[in-house]
Amino acid sequence: MAPVEASGPNTDDTYTGYVDGNALAGPLSEVFAVDVTAAMSRCANCGCTGPLARLHLYKHAPGLVARCQQCGSIMLRTTRTRDAVWLDMSGVASLAIPLGET
Repeated sequence: MAPVEASGPNTDDTYTGYVDGNALAGPLSEVFAVDVTAAMSRCANCGCTGPLARLHLYKHAPGLVARCQQCGSIMLRTTRTRDAVWLDMSGVASLAIPLGET
């Protein structure tokens, strides 16, 4: 009998090892004043655009590694130390953060 896969927006996928980018909401809230999971990002490698929430997020490293949902390139890495949040977005060509109603 094959194992039953759990499903849901932040459920670990046993077969792929990643969760969706919505799991970035908490860690990035220490850096950004808005929820950036809705921000539209563009992959610096393949040009794929979409919200950060669609990135494939790997949590089994010393930090969090978010990869492009299309080509698999690393777009964002973040880790927290005792006194700082380290954020590497070198794989993101652009990031459009929605501003809500003004």
